Amino acid sequence: MTDAADPLDAGERLGAEELRALQLERLRASLRHAYEHVPFYRESFDKAGVRPEDCRTLADLARFPFTTKADLRANYPYGMFAVPRERIRRLHASSGTTGQPTVVGYTDRDLSVWADLVARSLRAAGGRPGDVVHVAYGYGLFTGGLGAHYGAERLGCTVVPASGGMTARQVRLILDLEPSVIMVTPSYMLTLLDEFERQGVDPRGTSLRVGVFGAEPWTEPMRREIEERFAIDAVDIYGLSEVMGPGVAQECAETKDGLHVWEDHFYPEIVDPVTGEVLPEGERGELVFTSLTKEAMPVIRYRTRDLTRLLPGTARVFRRMEKITGRSDDMVILRGVNVFPTQIEEIVLRTPGVAPHFQLRLTREGRLDALTVRAEARPDAPPEVREAAARSIVAAVKDGVGVSVRAEIVEPESLERSVGKIRRIVDLRPRDDG
Repeated sequence: MTDAADPLDAGERLGAEELRALQLERLRASLRHAYEHVPFYRESFDKAGVRPEDCRTLADLARFPFTTKADLRANYPYGMFAVPRERIRRLHASSGTTGQPTVVGYTDRDLSVWADLVARSLRAAGGRPGDVVHVAYGYGLFTGGLGAHYGAERLGCTVVPASGGMTARQVRLILDLEPSVIMVTPSYMLTLLDEFERQGVDPRGTSLRVGVFGAEPWTEPMRREIEERFAIDAVDIYGLSEVMGPGVAQECAETKDGLHVWEDHFYPEIVDPVTGEVLPEGERGELVFTSLTKEAMPVIRYRTRDLTRLLPGTARVFRRMEKITGRSDDMVILRGVNVFPTQIEEIVLRTPGVAPHFQLRLTREGRLDALTVRAEARPDAPPEVREAAARSIVAAVKDGVGVSVRAEIVEPESLERSVGKIRRIVDLRPRDDG
């Protein structure tokens, strides 16, 4: 894939004009592939009055209809596949906790491209051939574990397939096997941090030097918390199963200024979450992806619900996306104010005496919704510090977010720990069934 003298692969060495020409060529091919082999896309394009040949420039993509998670669920399990089922070499699926699961498939070529792009991502994060990589993403139908695993092997690394759970054992494996890279959700990294300290081990003294964190939104304050307490470089990786899995975009270790989208394989757009109109570069909105090289399951203008913005490239020619600030479907509207968990996270992480573990509890009092921030105290925080922390959180949310909340500082290790994507919002409001 690369040689020792040049750490970049051929795609990363493209010039801007070469990249745009490649994107248009691949985009037109992907539109044809979807239209000719997926009945959903043929019907969708025909209904919108567009055909693949109508895409003559990259801007013409805006004329084509969106794909949503509801569309994938409506075509469960194999309806979105563009190749015969016999050519599918692997299936992944979402958890289906909020409805019908979404199933994605991969051909041999899809799996090879995926491994290449995760290897590219790991290299951009600071990983190198010969590194030991501890993979603590979940294995199974979730794309995180296997996606990271095969990408690390493709780069030439030694993989420790730890998966999630058994936290005490994970700490022991890190101490014994001496990995230099860990791939894990940021919330579970904090759980590992707690376990290191519980075992009396200084987390700054381990062999780890790079953490590649993804699968959930996380903030700059959390990056600083992890980097300072582990003495590592913490970088972001982005992906979603409907588009591929981890490795769609990656933050580069040398800049840490957002995630470069691997635009030779995925074409990004930012649209207004309400109107669907394409927004100018630099404006914040909903991230939309079109796959450029997928065989088994091409996706055209897939609405991710992730909120971010696109910026010019720095460490690579590819455009960058800012850290995900939240999801349009994770947003809480509290008395007319939009509230995202990441906004609360920034406040909790800068509050003295409070650990980086919190949950938001939504309740209803009379006709009004109420939000309580429940955050764990640090073990050494005395009662007066905890009381001050609660007052500080209430004031900071009011000033920074513009909404009144309650705050409870609870005992250390009393909130549910996560081995995957953390559940930040607990909705205790009565259901409106009629």
